[in-house]
Amino acid sequence: MSLKPSFVLALLTAAFMTLSTLPLSASEITAPSNSSIEITNFYARATPPNAVNSALFATITNNSKQIRTLVSASSSAAEKVELHDVIHEGDVMKMRQVAQIEIPAEQTVMLKPGSLHIMLLNINKPFNDGESIKVTLTYANGDVQELIVPVKKVMAGMRKHHH
Repeated sequence: MSLKPSFVLALLTAAFMTLSTLPLSASEITAPSNSSIEITNFYARATPPNAVNSALFATITNNSKQIRTLVSASSSAAEKVELHDVIHEGDVMKMRQVAQIEIPAEQTVMLKPGSLHIMLLNINKPFNDGESIKVTLTYANGDVQELIVPVKKVMAGMRKHHH
């Protein structure tokens, strides 16, 4: 039995189209093959129905011998995406936009609540637990990582008492 080339091409195209629509897990990252950045535990915080902002958290490991610098993040899920840190001034915690996040050579940086994180401002719709969003990270050396980030409901430890 011989298959016509047009049938084989159609079959391969259908297989590719099916595979390309499957959701990627958070650990599957599209990045340059020489990328030395490993991202784990990446998630976006689920939001209440009327919330306008969310945040992204992750563990970023630099497996290279050079400092890597995250200079921006973007997502079609929000009007604006910014790199942020939380500054402690006495008893007050203030969130501030930062120009970059350095990941020292052969070290890990945690993006976490109350510390470095990525803010999604003016989100297009509420982020619901179990969904995912696309996020693009850009580094100072020109490397770009495109990620599929799961949305998770985060409850414990998030409440701070202010006087």
